[in-house]
Amino acid sequence: MPATLTPLLRLEGITKRFGTVTALDQVSLDIQGGEIHTLLGENGAGKSTLIKILGGIHQPDAGTLWAGDEPISLPNVSAADRYKIRLIHQELSLAPNLTVAENIFLGRESSTLGFLHKREMNRRAQALIAELGLTEIRDVTATVATLSTAQQQLVEIARALSQEARVLVLDEPTSSLSELEVEALFQTLRRLRSQGVGIIYISHRMEEIMRLSDRITVLRDGKSVGTAPASEVDPKTLIRWMVGRDIKDHFPRPPYRPGAVALKVSQLSSAKVQDISFEVRYGEVLGLAGLVGAGRTELARALFGIDRIHQGTLQIDGNTVRIRSPRDALQQGMVLVPEDRKQQGLIVEQSVAFNISLPWLKEWIHGCAFDYQTRDKMVARTVQRFGVRLSNADQPVRDLSGGNQQKVLVGRWMEHPPKILILDEPTRGIDVGAREDLYRIIGELVSQGMALILISSDLDEVLNISHQIGTFREGRLTGVSPAESVTAEEVMHQLTGGSA
Repeated sequence: MPATLTPLLRLEGITKRFGTVTALDQVSLDIQGGEIHTLLGENGAGKSTLIKILGGIHQPDAGTLWAGDEPISLPNVSAADRYKIRLIHQELSLAPNLTVAENIFLGRESSTLGFLHKREMNRRAQALIAELGLTEIRDVTATVATLSTAQQQLVEIARALSQEARVLVLDEPTSSLSELEVEALFQTLRRLRSQGVGIIYISHRMEEIMRLSDRITVLRDGKSVGTAPASEVDPKTLIRWMVGRDIKDHFPRPPYRPGAVALKVSQLSSAKVQDISFEVRYGEVLGLAGLVGAGRTELARALFGIDRIHQGTLQIDGNTVRIRSPRDALQQGMVLVPEDRKQQGLIVEQSVAFNISLPWLKEWIHGCAFDYQTRDKMVARTVQRFGVRLSNADQPVRDLSGGNQQKVLVGRWMEHPPKILILDEPTRGIDVGAREDLYRIIGELVSQGMALILISSDLDEVLNISHQIGTFREGRLTGVSPAESVTAEEVMHQLTGGSA
């Protein structure tokens, strides 16, 4: 519970417009010292705009900010820093060419006469990593570009927590973290709360919201719907506040009507995975569970021809195939939707129409002739089928919410549906309404006979969407079981090397 009745920070009547769009409309919020205050809402509800105002990135068009009893202005990031407001953004802001330690202390380097004390920085970074329980970061001298997306997120968290915080704002900090890393982060947040830090927490994961929060504020369409103690609301009420309707089934498993074996993998090894064997059938979802760094993404990269396969065989429809590049995988009817949609999947500066039609250039570009009518029909089919919310097809992808970006990324491949679809962290950073849409899409694709491999750090998602569950540990597939025959506890024992 809050340690004090005097808010550390208070926002009153905050309004923010971007052109003709009102992103925030008379929003009020207060952050008590010693509480975790969750900010909940669909993508586009105004959460990111609100925290950017707190961070000095945007300035409100109307309303007042207060620090205690003092009205304040946050015209820039430096001003927010002076009030010890620390932001951990969903979009990573690391320097990829620098080491973990250098990123943690970027702008606050230990130096003498311009010479960095790298050994001292490395020692302090290692101690901080150990204190925070972020064990997946094993080498603070590693260059950030060599780390996985999840590991980079841990570095971002460590950098923010390396500075004294009065108000700490976290935007989807657990979106790529394993269950163990989430628990370690929660222990850190609870410790900070006990020290009087006010924490604003943004997440779409309802279970962790109910477990962690003291109070919850819901935004919808730029307006505050309500604030309540976490003990006085339930997930169904919060979802109704968020989307204005009830969501009947948060995890709707597709009907299970397995067909022939679509993909058979035998004793596959690459630089990061060893001796992997499994099969996935048409009309089936194979979920892959594992801790960060266990090798699930590396398996997907090897199957799709990004990473070289050192040994082993792949069979599609019973025929042995050699996949040496993504081109080979696509020709065999296999598609990978990567975990980092903005860096690896989409060209965010380009339009929705460009991104949807990109894989099918040969169908609407003939020499120097551009058949825009064919392209526009293709784009319209995808937008309508997958319910992409946009102003027009020429809108840059960067302006879409995370959920709509994901729909574009998945939907563009369905112009000519693949046989096998690999989804790597498909619901990372998207809200509950967009998740429901994506689960519906998965159900439709599987019901139509597609074979689907689902990689997710959300164990509940893997358990409830999949028909079969494979558990990954230290680059090896430790087993595959029917989803209905295992529990979350049993899976976690396998992932951590324990015994059930």
